[in-house]
Amino acid sequence: MEISDKLLCLFSADVTIEDDKYVVEVPRREIETGSVEPGETYRVALISDDSESSTQSSESEQNKSSGAPSEPQPPVEEGEIRYVEVEDIGKQGDGIARVERGYVIIVPDAEIGERVKVEITEVKSNFAVGEIIDEDF
Repeated sequence: MEISDKLLCLFSADVTIEDDKYVVEVPRREIETGSVEPGETYRVALISDDSESSTQSSESEQNKSSGAPSEPQPPVEEGEIRYVEVEDIGKQGDGIARVERGYVIIVPDAEIGERVKVEITEVKSNFAVGEIIDEDF
């Protein structure tokens, strides 16, 4: 399956019926990390999960024992150097850059449109923090 570079987030959700429409709920963490904004329009891809819950449990156990990750891993590592372009400003005033699969890198003291060289100082499952080490590249 081809995954677009424009992918902002990836999560599992149930489709529910509400009045005369079907609803897919977006997890709060996707809004809080800035990947998705309320009121905006997005393209949604739905992938069927045909497995039964017992199959999922056994696969989950296999992943744990084999060390295989059950969720996509962050595309950056602590200490890694990256060249990024700041696309947005977060609620706390920090720069927001996106890399593979829409993964967010928070860049303190950066402005929209700046292209900076950063060192990744902190990595979480849905975002990382990068400190500017060079502003002129």
